[in-house]
Amino acid sequence: MITLRRSAERGHADHGWLKSFHSFSFADYMDPRHMGVGNLRVINEDRIAPGTGFGTHGHRDMEIVSYVLSGALGHRDSLGNGARIVPGDVQRMSAGSGIRHSEFNVAEQAETHFLQIWLLPDTKDIAPGYEQKHFSADDKRGHLRLVASRDGRDGAVTVHADASIHAGLFDGDEAAELALAPGRLAYVHVVRGAVQVNGESLQAGDAVTLRDETSVRLAQGKDAEVLVFDLAA
Repeated sequence: MITLRRSAERGHADHGWLKSFHSFSFADYMDPRHMGVGNLRVINEDRIAPGTGFGTHGHRDMEIVSYVLSGALGHRDSLGNGARIVPGDVQRMSAGSGIRHSEFNVAEQAETHFLQIWLLPDTKDIAPGYEQKHFSADDKRGHLRLVASRDGRDGAVTVHADASIHAGLFDGDEAAELALAPGRLAYVHVVRGAVQVNGESLQAGDAVTLRDETSVRLAQGKDAEVLVFDLAA
């Protein structure tokens, strides 16, 4: 079964310095029909104005993944980590028993555009942690590159959740297929461009949930960037 959700159906918030689209209920956007898919709880598409950002705040018991599309995101946390996250980087922060952090646009005179992704962890109260890796456009061109997984295989960042995240770039005749084990869910989010997912035509910001499907099939991309989530049901 394939459930389609168009970009315009997402929640939206405009705080001036921050413009955000919410795939699932978040902050002031509440829709009981859209509370997440499996253990995927949040996908926020954020655009942060130059010289602004999220001040120091806390999290617990959540796996938080940042995926930067343009600009540069500065990160500091209570573990002593400080980083600059740029396009191609995937950052994982395990909030666990508690962590405080801040995020700021550190691109000079440019908007920073990124996805903030939250996954429910397998176990609560783990030690907080941080990891960041870079995946080039060549890594993702014409196929699905594993960028996050529970076991950190193939050079992916490690998430403490029963989930895998794949990223791919598709244009023209480029196509890919990802097999799904019985009982698994898949969630496909089109980051930009356009692509067909199991025969459905999607544009930037659109997403599909796949239940009881044997695979995710991507084809006929037009400058498409796609994230595919393999999730616990």
